[in-house]
Amino acid sequence: MSGTVIAVNSNGEYSFSKPTRPSIRLLTGLGVEGDVHAGTTVKHRSRVAQDPTQPNLRQVHLMHEELFTEVAEHGFAVFPGDLGENITTSGLDLLALPVGALLRIGSAAVVEITGLRNPCVQIDRFQDGLLKQLVHHDAAGTLVRKAGIMGVVVTGGEVRPGDSIVAELPPQPWKALDRV
Repeated sequence: MSGTVIAVNSNGEYSFSKPTRPSIRLLTGLGVEGDVHAGTTVKHRSRVAQDPTQPNLRQVHLMHEELFTEVAEHGFAVFPGDLGENITTSGLDLLALPVGALLRIGSAAVVEITGLRNPCVQIDRFQDGLLKQLVHHDAAGTLVRKAGIMGVVVTGGEVRPGDSIVAELPPQPWKALDRV
């Protein structure tokens, strides 16, 4: 399983969207250098309010570019960084990966997948109605979250658009992704 980095995004200030950058540096055990969500403990405001000592399982947010095409068919214009992801990918089914999968990105970086991003009401503030495209129930009644995946940095390194991404699956049995 492999794919490509389409864009990299980071922001040192709290904001919903993240500006696209020429490159980002992943720091082992911390996340994206200079990004507001980098750190060993939770940085997302809602998580900090619950318990600021929780480990940060959301150091890196990855989202598949194919989602942008899907939501465009419903009238939404979404581009890399708009939904706050750090790494925009193409060609890799991120949502199908299990917990513990390793993503080898570029020449050195390794991110371990921890779970799904839980879409929130801020998405509708960005574009009204978009949230229903990113979280809904399928025909079987199962809740489906499409707003990307989260991970922690196992090995740091520079990440740039055009870098390859290779997924390594953990030993079976696999644990399906759930929100983190």
